[in-house]
Amino acid sequence: MSISSSRSQLVLPASPAIARSGSTSYSQYSSYEYSTRPRTAVSTLGVESRQIICAVSESRGIAPTVGLAFVNLDTGEAVLSQIPDTQSYVRTLHKLAVFSPSQILILNTTSNPKSKLFSLIEENLDDLNSNMTLLDRRYWAETTGIELIEQFAFVQDVDSIKMSVDGNYFSVCCFAAAMKYVELAMSKTFPAHSLRIKYEASEGSMMIDLSTIRSLELIQNLQNHKSRDCLFGILNETLTLMGGRLLRSNVLQPLTDQQTLETRYDSLEELSTKEEMFFSTRTALKAILDADKMLTQLIIIPTKPSLLSTEQSINNIILLKRFVGGIQPIYEALTGAKSVMLREIQRNCMPGSIDPIKDLIDEFINEDINYAKQPLELRNQRTYAVKSGVNGMLDVARQTYKEANMDVYELVEQLQEAHKIPLELKYDNARQYYLRLNVSELEDRNLPPVFINAIRKNNKVECSTLDLRKRSQKISDSHTEVLLMSDKAIQELIVEIRVYMSVLFKVSESIAMLDVLSSFAHNVTLHEYIRPRITQTLGIKAARHPIREKVQSSPYIPNDVYATQQSRFQIITGCNMSGKSTYIRSIALLTVMAQIGCFVPAEFASFPIIKQLFARISIDDSIEANVSTFASEMRETAFILKNINKDSMVIIDELGRGTSPRDGLAIALAIAEALVDSRALVWFATHFRDLAKILAERNGVVNRHLAVDMSEADTMAMLYRLADGVVSEQHYGLKLAKVMPLPPDVIEFATKVAEKLQRQVERKKKASKLVILARKRKLILALREELEQACGGAMEGRVLQSWLQELQREFGARMRAIDQEAEEADYESLDLDDDDTTVSEHMTNDTGSVVYQGGDEATSSHYAESMVEDDSNISDRY
Repeated sequence: MSISSSRSQLVLPASPAIARSGSTSYSQYSSYEYSTRPRTAVSTLGVESRQIICAVSESRGIAPTVGLAFVNLDTGEAVLSQIPDTQSYVRTLHKLAVFSPSQILILNTTSNPKSKLFSLIEENLDDLNSNMTLLDRRYWAETTGIELIEQFAFVQDVDSIKMSVDGNYFSVCCFAAAMKYVELAMSKTFPAHSLRIKYEASEGSMMIDLSTIRSLELIQNLQNHKSRDCLFGILNETLTLMGGRLLRSNVLQPLTDQQTLETRYDSLEELSTKEEMFFSTRTALKAILDADKMLTQLIIIPTKPSLLSTEQSINNIILLKRFVGGIQPIYEALTGAKSVMLREIQRNCMPGSIDPIKDLIDEFINEDINYAKQPLELRNQRTYAVKSGVNGMLDVARQTYKEANMDVYELVEQLQEAHKIPLELKYDNARQYYLRLNVSELEDRNLPPVFINAIRKNNKVECSTLDLRKRSQKISDSHTEVLLMSDKAIQELIVEIRVYMSVLFKVSESIAMLDVLSSFAHNVTLHEYIRPRITQTLGIKAARHPIREKVQSSPYIPNDVYATQQSRFQIITGCNMSGKSTYIRSIALLTVMAQIGCFVPAEFASFPIIKQLFARISIDDSIEANVSTFASEMRETAFILKNINKDSMVIIDELGRGTSPRDGLAIALAIAEALVDSRALVWFATHFRDLAKILAERNGVVNRHLAVDMSEADTMAMLYRLADGVVSEQHYGLKLAKVMPLPPDVIEFATKVAEKLQRQVERKKKASKLVILARKRKLILALREELEQACGGAMEGRVLQSWLQELQREFGARMRAIDQEAEEADYESLDLDDDDTTVSEHMTNDTGSVVYQGGDEATSSHYAESMVEDDSNISDRY
């Protein structure tokens, strides 16, 4: 079916929003009523308002396959994707978040009854800053989609695109629906072989859900949406709009291909170390306009041409002339580049590929024409854009336009002489020519009656005359005549330029990538970032929070990070305001920076490839969703547990604090066990010290804390330093409360209660046999991991021998210490005092047996058995 088929076949609502109830075209949808809002200038995902049409469809079954097609009318690009998703549709929502479409098209049959995908998209419309439109199923046609690919894709890309979408039925159907909507609902189409079409596989990028995007402040600051204090804001030193768009897309979907990342690292290292190349590149980029939007305007064909579209066509040709002229300096700036990516960018900007376009422009357009921003200058540029001699009648019309303008200037001189008033001639698009004079000129008299439409603005008076209005209209008519006569030449030029659109878009993409790299290089030189390594181990020396170090006035205190499979679950404890949240957020942010090809703020850094990033941070109630703090965090945690795997990274802050301490500890413990079993890298910040002590001997679990100095009475000094083990400071909450203006008797009573509870806890300081056994097994597994890393490392000869001897000595000492502790341990249980029974019993299971009774290292047989079982299966997991 051709894209130009009859408009009456498309079932569309009266406006490009969700169909209202009662619509005759959507009788099956009439039971649902929606109030849609206009798309704001900047969305909650930090993207400027733009026209992106997205069509969505899915297969049926337990494991759905979702097809997506995005048509960007601002950048002339179409992206097709087919995603094998889960029942939570996490990857689909992530892809929608990356593009933030203005319009989402979906099958009308999914609305009654509502499918799960329909409901999820509906719930997230505000976050996505999108509207939804229902279309009939007949517009999702694979045959039509293939025909449209053959019709609109660049000639050299048709075969590769068809090969990519082969078997991806749903994405092709979505492309057909999106293109039909663009033509019939928006009255726009494209000329043949002028649209950038590409297929994006579901693999190849890190998945980050909407909640994580917000809580980590990847795109927007949580407190102030207009602030640049977010990851995208601090990295965005781009000089072009297309570079900014590419950077945002990379932050939302970091790369997972090691070779591509190494290529970016090489280019960034070269750009940041060669000072002359860096400054030449930045200077050349300043002259580049938003090429994507300009080129897209040249390939979009309005179904109803107008004088406005003619004006815009001339403006776009003038912009293209400036863009083409700015490519040569970029090519020269990259002279001597050695990295693969920089050489490829330079090759795409070679003068030989651009010269035919320059020759075409010079054949039609005057050489001295440049893009102007002032209204009058811009009108004059449009008038004299086409060269003389192309059209004889056009030259006559321009002479008329020139004479009419001269008449206006003569009229102003006559008015000044006649009324002895100094007048200033001004112009804007709405009023055309008008006059301005100072109020001081009228102190001893009134404004002469020949002046009409007088308006006072501060110390100025703006006005006009009847003769000036008449002559302005004559100039406007002459300008319109010039535009209409210029249009034929301009359209001929545009048709010839469209042959080179694939070249121009490739240049635009290369410049955008260069702009992103130069933005990274700018940050590297200012903030002492270092090149990360891609390994199997996450290790960072002196890691800094990229946002916090920029916004805080005091120097940022860095910390080290180290995580392997034997330290994959790290419990972070510490006092309030000690920096736990900042520490775990910095790990996630540095991982994102490394996987977009940027250097990171640290002294040394190595990262494994992370394919999924989850964050459970916010503890705010969701009033709009009618859920409490606890319900909100449980919903987000359930989402994480459904989608987590060994290639994931998770940061969790204060889980279980929204309910009672007993239930919160129990739930946090159960969730922690599930996260340990997932073998993902997890940082778990908590105030539940009992949680850290229960899991201390669990394989893969390590305890860390943020240190604080409480040596002086009634004072707390936050050190913001990471240390091993569980936080040792007792009653730090009471210390902090003393600093606040709480009544002394309240503090005194709270201290007595805390001391009584502490005495009862001290009764359970002895270690059990099962705990000792778990410690030995954990020590052996850690030894195995270090030996495996040394086997694949660079040490050899005497260095390796010395290291092995030291490792043997340390292992023997730690094993002897465990044996000595086991000999001294008292294995007999202590009966609890009757008056302490109530406060000592923290948790019991359904059968009444004690699961945990307040001891520092006491564990129930249930947890001991689970640890033994985990150890018995360890060989299968490696």
